[in-house]
Amino acid sequence: MDEEKILVTGAGTGFGKGIAFRLAEQGKSVIAGVEILSQVSALEKEMKARGFNMQVEKLDVTNPKDREKAWTWDIDVLVNNAAVKEGGSLIDIPEENLRDQFEVNTFAPILLTKGFAREMVNKQKGRIVFISSVSGFMSDPFSGPYCGSKHALEAFAEALSQELQEFNIEVATINPGPYLTGFNDREFETWKNWQKGPDETIFDYEAAAFPYEQFDPEAVIEPSVKVILGETKNYRNVIPEKMIPLVKERRAHLWDKKTDEQLGQRHEMVQKSYDMEPGTPAAEE
Repeated sequence: MDEEKILVTGAGTGFGKGIAFRLAEQGKSVIAGVEILSQVSALEKEMKARGFNMQVEKLDVTNPKDREKAWTWDIDVLVNNAAVKEGGSLIDIPEENLRDQFEVNTFAPILLTKGFAREMVNKQKGRIVFISSVSGFMSDPFSGPYCGSKHALEAFAEALSQELQEFNIEVATINPGPYLTGFNDREFETWKNWQKGPDETIFDYEAAAFPYEQFDPEAVIEPSVKVILGETKNYRNVIPEKMIPLVKERRAHLWDKKTDEQLGQRHEMVQKSYDMEPGTPAAEE
């Protein structure tokens, strides 16, 4: 597909911004969808300073009117990147926060995809990319809401890939590991917005942090761009690749896990959350 028009959602910050900017710097036709209006002017100012052009649009993926507006854009590639991350135990997290996690990360991207996919079916071509996570394959304590939303997104993406293949529409997932964009550390700050005090929660979130060392986010951009442009044809794309053995090991462990395994002992990842300092970078190789 020549002169593909690419829509990247959640392009105001993090991976979405980095991907949209890299594509635009390469001369690709890009629409950067951002959640709030203030991000429109901020991105336009930054791209002009960096000497490239792209279309920046306000696109809150949870807003039906914004989705309907977006469907009028004639795009060839949809990159579903917009996401939030609600931290906390499934016992403690308020219902509205849990529902919001799935609303943004799971339902909204599928609802947005529906309109674009119909147009791609009519054209008999297109590409849909979901920026998922390694959390779509494995779960960690205090990240159950986010992991659950990404597990569900993985199932939706897999079904969609099977349904759309006869219409020449490619579907792929990108699954980043822990990267130092601030996204993971903010997850462990969301409890501050709960309408409940520390004495009402099972766990002490003031002392907890994201339990992984985090990589330089710049490493995600180039391999992601290759998937988005169709240069990489893998359906599943874990970044960095060195995390693939860990993901497979964690999945395999569940087949042999016993319900009474280590009862009465704190799980190692819970303890690591209490031991880890926020924003801990991974050691460079």
